[in-house]
Amino acid sequence: MKTRITELFKIQFPIIQAGMVWVSGYKLAAAVSEAGGLGLIGAGSMKPDLLSEQIRKAKNKTDKPFGVNIPLLRGDALDLINVTIDEGVKIVFTSAGHPGKFIDKLKKAGCVVVHVIPSVKYALKAESVGCDAVVAEGFEAGGHNGLDEITTFVLIPQVVDAVKIPVIAAGGIADGRGMAAAFALGAVGVQIGTRFAASVESSAHDNYKRAIVDSADNSTVLILKKVTPVRLIKNKFSQQISEAENRGATTEELANLLGKGRERMAILEGNLDEGEIEAGQCAGMIKEILPAGEIVRKIVDEYYNVVRKLH
Repeated sequence: MKTRITELFKIQFPIIQAGMVWVSGYKLAAAVSEAGGLGLIGAGSMKPDLLSEQIRKAKNKTDKPFGVNIPLLRGDALDLINVTIDEGVKIVFTSAGHPGKFIDKLKKAGCVVVHVIPSVKYALKAESVGCDAVVAEGFEAGGHNGLDEITTFVLIPQVVDAVKIPVIAAGGIADGRGMAAAFALGAVGVQIGTRFAASVESSAHDNYKRAIVDSADNSTVLILKKVTPVRLIKNKFSQQISEAENRGATTEELANLLGKGRERMAILEGNLDEGEIEAGQCAGMIKEILPAGEIVRKIVDEYYNVVRKLH
């Protein structure tokens, strides 16, 4: 498969595995890259020393291209960027912040820079500061979402019409049907999170993976809109937040209820009552835990089957 994204990253298939906290370690990133996609190490839950270790381990498992995802809201974002550059990684995905703050440094190091955006406004900003591509993520996606709640189906064509750089679709995509739909809307690649979160190589707790597999179409909810919108699988914690939001809780009250470490609690430690079980709406489509390489191959096969049927 040849698209602007496969050419940009020098990969076989235009499938990017999202850099998710507590999920996307070197095992997952290397497995996806080995299968022909682009694996990303999720630096959002790593200190610089751990990120360095993960990059080196990924290099020992694959000689294919892989990248690092860095949330720019991290106080140590610059340290994470320095580690990524020092370790020779040439593909960097940024999110949750303004990419212009670090773009010059990354470009001088020869990096391809991609920024995750939730709207046309931010896509244009990313393009204007020199990003090589954008990930347009609809609010079907798991984890932290944009305030405007724009769905993937309407976001992708509007971003494609607005920018000249390649657009990668994300949010609600878990199989080849979603990939074919994204391409029909003008995207030239897809970023997939939840499907890879429930993979053998995912570093998440088995309880978290099972929660995804056991999900139905209505199992997720978007909460904490006054603090930072997050999509997660419904549980005791999400119910507590929803009740507080319904009674008009202030931003401060919601922040206090959220506390710290909720993502780690659910995803890494497997506490499905009190943690944030971050997952996208596509969780209801995922019925088994598979090796990451098999997931890539299934998505590609499904894509071609869909395209053949359309023809």
